[in-house]
Amino acid sequence: KVIDISNLSVIADYFVIASGTVETHIKALADNVETELKKEEIYPNKIEGYNTEWILMDYGDIVVHIFTEKERQNYKLEELYNAVPNSK
Repeated sequence: KVIDISNLSVIADYFVIASGTVETHIKALADNVETELKKEEIYPNKIEGYNTEWILMDYGDIVVHIFTEKERQNYKLEELYNAVPNSK
């Protein structure tokens, strides 16, 4: 899910929220995001939580959140931004 937060926050313009089945799966998803963006010479400012159930990848204007399904349901980030008109 892509959420446009540009009118709500100064930390980023977009949140990308994705989930995988288990930690190994979300690590593979994060590795793929990093690999594909490096091909475009786009590098993360920081990656947090690589060995947990929630990986956060900070690309400046875009912040990628990759959760296990359990953690995504637990934190419910989408619910915080349900009223955002530009969410996709």
